[in-house]
This record gives sequence, structure tokens and C-alpha cells, in this order.
Amino acid sequence: MKVTIYDVAAKAGVSIATVSKVINNTGRISEKTRKLVNQIMEELDYQPSTVASALSGKSTYTIGLTLPDLANPYFAEIARAIENQGRKYGFNVFICSTDNDPEKEEEFYQLFMKKRVDGIIMVSRDKQNVVVKKIISEKVPLVMIAREFNTAPVTSIMVDDYLGGYQAGQHLLQLGHQRIAVIAEHLSELGSKERLRGCSDAMLEAGIEIDTNLIIEGGYTLETGKQAMHSLLAIDPPITAVFACNDILAIGAVQAIREAGMQVPAHISVVGYDNTILATIIDPPLTTVAQPMTEIGERSVTLLVEQIQSRELVRQRVVLMPDLIVRRSTDKITE
Repeated sequence: MKVTIYDVAAKAGVSIATVSKVINNTGRISEKTRKLVNQIMEELDYQPSTVASALSGKSTYTIGLTLPDLANPYFAEIARAIENQGRKYGFNVFICSTDNDPEKEEEFYQLFMKKRVDGIIMVSRDKQNVVVKKIISEKVPLVMIAREFNTAPVTSIMVDDYLGGYQAGQHLLQLGHQRIAVIAEHLSELGSKERLRGCSDAMLEAGIEIDTNLIIEGGYTLETGKQAMHSLLAIDPPITAVFACNDILAIGAVQAIREAGMQVPAHISVVGYDNTILATIIDPPLTTVAQPMTEIGERSVTLLVEQIQSRELVRQRVVLMPDLIVRRSTDKITE
């Protein structure tokens, strides 16, 4: 027999109205009562009718999430944080991986509209912003991760990529490196540009102008990271360090260095970016710039829910700080 709201109210020892307020996140309910009702709903596996809520114009308690690549531990970690935080607020999260394909992004947008999601969190690399513009026109609450819009009511969660690149460059300089290469993702993207700019400025402060021949766009995969590193290894005079703008590229670089019969960090020091789980399991463990992935996910949900509850779309720009994590893939330069 299907569990009803009456069953939940009876077991929790509260009124049906109280259960309804907890479900819809309305009214003044004590935290103790809210936790009790949520616990009883979970125990009884009670499922509020999201369809009925949607038809009546009420919240469906769903959030749409699109990410470029769930196989990438960076995005997987953010997705987990979003899902966990959404659950705390009583929201279910539809997670979709776009593979950086604008057509897939469009398909998932249409799905979200059919599901009548209350809000959307996106990581999008579509430079035309086709879907983003549609979401804005539909006045659906939206939070963008690592993208910002100056002319629209869109909330953005950013990380100070300039500071992260500066930290990476400064670390390598302090170890005595001067021939420092950079494997960027795509320099048309703000994150890569800022990471490169930060590293370049650290070098300029030390009186070293970065060699443009040592800057290569590497994309997002292990294979493209390896290819970029093989190209760098062919340059004379040789480099002694490389800063890769994500951990996957950094690990591809490590593989290429080994294939060339060299060792990390004895011959070349390597710094990554993100601090995913990959950075801890590779040998040697990777020095990397940590992005606060859990905080990114949690803050994006909190800011989205605030818009959903207030029914007001606002433009906010939240900037979080990176942190250099030093491990064994970097060392002082050997003469």
C-alpha cells in the first residue's frame, strides 16, 4: 500500500499541515520537528507528488545539473557535493554529462524544462551560450560554475585562477626552475588564460619572461597531455619544469616524461591543477593547485536554493580561493 502524508503525520505525531510545510519548506517549523518529519519520510519511503506540485505551480524540489565530463574526477567531486547539499535542502538532482557537446546541452535543457526543475546548475563550455540564454529568458534560477555573465541575472561560482597559476609559478621558481613550460587547456577559456597569466606574472616578478614556445594548449585528456609534453621535450634548450592546467594533463605529462626515459622530478618537475584523487594515487604523488571542489558544489546549491525560495533572480559573483598542495612531483633543480 502506498504511503500517504497521513501516515507520515501519524508516525511523527504532528499535523498534516506541518508535514506539508516541511515538504514545501514553508512556514515556521523548528529544526527539531523538520528533522523528525524528514526522518519519518525517509523511513517510510514517502514520495511527495512532484507532478501535482508542478501542476499547481509549486516547487518540484528538483535541480538540473549539467557537467562536461563525469569521468573527470574534478567534475565527479563537484557533482557529489551538489547531490549531498541538495539532499540537505530536500532537493533531488538530475545529473547530466554533456561531453562538451552543445546538442547534448540542448537536449538536457529540454529535459529539465519537461521535468519542471526548480533551478539549474551548469558548467558549460559553449562559447555561444545558446542554452544559457534560453534559461535566462525562461527566468529559471541559474548558477554557473567557472563562468560569469556581466549583463544577466546569473550567479557565478568562480575560483581565483590567477592566484592558482601564480602559486604554481612561484613554487617552481623557489625551487630554482627558470625553463618552465605551461600546458594549458584552451587559451580561449578564461580559466586557462588566468592560470597562465598568474604563472607568467610570477616569473616576470623574478625577472624571467616566459618563452611563448613553451606554452601549449593541451585540451582535457591524458592523451592530449602526453602529446603536449612530447612536443615540449623536443625543444632545446630543455625545460626543467612544467605547469599543467589540470591534473589529467599533468598525469599525461608524467607519462610522456617516463616514455622518454626520464624521471619526475629528477629530470622534470610537474605541477597540476585541481587536486583530484588522481593527484594522490599517481607515483610520485602530484604537486597541484587545489580547487575547493566540495565548497564549489555546496555553495552553488545554497545560492540556487536562495533564488528558488525568494523567487528572485540575482547576479552574484562568488570567488573562492585555491591552495597549492606540495607533494613529490616537484623538487629543486639539479645542476
